[in-house]
Formats: sequence, structure tokens, C-alpha cells
Amino acid sequence: MTYNQVLGAIEKILREKLNHQHMDAFAPQARLNEDLYLDSVLILEIMLALELDYGVELPEEVISRQDLDTVDDLARLFVEASDSARELARPAKELVFTRAEKEAAERVGVHGEDYVDIKVHCFVSSVCHAVKQKQLDHRPFFFGVWDAGFAVDRRWRLAYHAAEINHDFFRDWFERLYGPKVRQWYRPEATKEENLATMLELLERKKESEYLMVMLDLFHLPERENKFNQNPFPHYLMLENTDDPAVWMILDPDFRWEGKIEKQKVINAIMQPTVAGGFIFDAADIRTPSAVDLRDYFLACFHEDDNLLTRATREIVRAHVEGRDGVKLGELSSALRELPVISIRKYGLEHGFAFFWRSLQLSNTEFDIICDDIEALIQEFKTLHYAIMKLSQTGNDAFAARVFEKLGELDAMERDLKRRLAQTYRMWCDTRGLLHAPRHDLEEAVA
Repeated sequence: MTYNQVLGAIEKILREKLNHQHMDAFAPQARLNEDLYLDSVLILEIMLALELDYGVELPEEVISRQDLDTVDDLARLFVEASDSARELARPAKELVFTRAEKEAAERVGVHGEDYVDIKVHCFVSSVCHAVKQKQLDHRPFFFGVWDAGFAVDRRWRLAYHAAEINHDFFRDWFERLYGPKVRQWYRPEATKEENLATMLELLERKKESEYLMVMLDLFHLPERENKFNQNPFPHYLMLENTDDPAVWMILDPDFRWEGKIEKQKVINAIMQPTVAGGFIFDAADIRTPSAVDLRDYFLACFHEDDNLLTRATREIVRAHVEGRDGVKLGELSSALRELPVISIRKYGLEHGFAFFWRSLQLSNTEFDIICDDIEALIQEFKTLHYAIMKLSQTGNDAFAARVFEKLGELDAMERDLKRRLAQTYRMWCDTRGLLHAPRHDLEEAVA
């Protein structure tokens, strides 16, 4: 297909097949996310439609490309697919623990404060914002993120937000590690109006050092980014009063955004039936965590021999292939619609490595290799998702083999990363005189 043919096909797919409602800005230079509100799943839908309906197939290694910003980028990807193959993920190599005291002293790379921060969990990002403001290292709190909880319902659907998911694990460990008690002000048994009244009262009288968190439906706050095109989009952020009683200051650490929004618009997003939750904590109580507590938290979070997300995904695929509980193969795409929202939590592995790397003053070179491998893992989840969508939309059981093969590859990649993280963790324990596993009867607290 020529460039213009591909461009026309993309427009037709969006208008007719996907019934996309944001086509006014469609043009070659239109931005996929910001102008057309296309998330990663919808982009995969376009790719799959071009393959199945137009016979234009992309090499698997091209599907997960990261440099797609505009419609033009997407169109050229198909026109130039034969020349666009990227380097495949390298086989993981053994870690080389190279000391780099000079890099650490000069605060270069991972040792500096310009190191790219990871934002992949709204609750964790919110409480970690307060830790960062105290000039303390928030990275170890992300130990709990890469395998953070999700739900699989009775219809074998994956969800990052569900009634049975709460943040008690993170709340308890935040208090143990950093000090502040994260108090839940939102009462599930109360009405929406009663909880709103509680929040307004807390907001009016809270101390300057306190942070008030509230869950709202980001879909109903169009002023804010909704990069995953989620509806609903449950999300925690923090509120402050301003000099204008009709305007609130919004602090959204997870999306790195701070700004003023009309109070009534925010209240509308809070009052949606799709969301319920709120906490408050005092940053004045924040302290440096002890090494023993950090060790125990790591072990409480770490599943070296189990990849929870790939295991759950494998069971969901099997359920749909086998028709368990009446589910159909054609429902598999929607059942795993939220896979991208959950799989990006694997970026939290970077913070795990970064914490140990900074503490041990290790070389940036090896850290950069690890980051590349984490990136490769996350991008392989995208090719998995594409294979799942292809299986679901075609109903062809023959494509199931590739899905299970891809799940096996992802398992191997993540296990290798966790193996290397475990190596680094044990080295960190050794430098602090800590046992690798808790034996508090034999240890004294280590600051």
C-alpha cells in the first residue's frame, strides 16, 4: 500500500470500524494521544485491522515501537515496515557489579537527581511525593509496585481497580517505613454526600504539612490527561484550597501535573458512582526508614519465582479458549483491555534496581543495560496484547499457540530480571550486615 492508501485506511478504520468519536482533528500531523485520544490499545486495534482487513502485516518486533507520536508516524510504520525492524531484545547477561564511587560522588546518571522518575501507581506516587519533598529516597517504596494487586472477576476479566482491591498493604508499610499514618477519611458505609462533606471539612482545617488524597474518575475531568482512554478511570490525586473559593489546586504526582481546576468540576469527578476513596496523612512525621524495615518490605513484596501478571493472563486466555464459565473467545480482547495499565507497573523494577545501585555506588553502564531489559519486557507485553487481540478477533485457535509462547517468553524475561534484582538485594544486605531473610531474634536494628 502507498502512504496515501494507508492514511486513508487508518481514517476509515477509525470512523467506520471503531466508530471513533474524536475525528475532527484527524490529519497526518495529528497527535495520536493528545489530539485523537488514541491509547495504546486503540493503536493496536488499528494495526490489527490493517493486517486482517487490508493484508498489511507488521513484523512482531515493530509492533512495540515507542516513537509513534502522530498519524504520519503510524502510516509510515506500515509503508516502511520492511526497513523499520528494531534491534531485538538482547539475551540477558550476568550482572557485573562494578563499583563507581566517582560517578556516585559526581551524582551522574542513576546517582543524580535528574534520573527519570517512575510514575506507575497513583496511590504510591502520591505518598512518595511527600517523601521526596523531605529529600528522602522514595524509590524503595516501589518494591511493592511491579507485582501490585489486580483483580480477575468471575467472567475472567482483568481489572486494575475493583471493590476487593484496597491499599492497606501500602498504608501499613508506609507507616512502618516512613512514619506517617495514612488515615482513611472516606467511609464506604456513608453516602457520597456525607463523604464529600467530610472531605470539605478536612480540606478547610488541614495543616500545611498534611496531604489530602481523594479518588475521582479522571474520565470526568477532561482538563487532565487520560492517556489510557479509560472510562471509568479511577485515580488518586491531592487537593489544596486556593485564594479563590471556586477553584482548587490539584496535585497529581502520578501524571506529574499540578494546576488549578474549578472546584465544581473536581467535585463532579469525585461524586461519580465509579469511584470511592480518600486518605489524609501528615508529612511532618516522615522519617528515614531503617535498613531492617527496608529488607523486610522487599521480602514482603518480592516474588522471585512467580510472575503474577503473566500467570493471571495465561489463565484468562485458557478460560476463553476452553469456554470456561460460558465465556467466549471473542470476549478475550475486552477481558484483557486493562493489561497495558497493569503491565507498565513493571517500570517499578527500575526503582528497585536504582535504590540498590545508588546505595552500593555501582556503575551506570550496568544500570543502563538493566533499564533496557526492563523496557524490552514492557514492550513485549504490547506484542503479547496484539497476539491476544488477533486470537480474539479471528476466533482462530491456531493463534493461541503464539499467545502461550509469548507468555512463556515474558515469564523468562521477568524471571531473569528478578534473579538479577535478588543478586543485587543480597549484595546490599551483605554490606549492611543483614541476613538475607528475617531473623529478628539474631539481629539488632540497623539504621
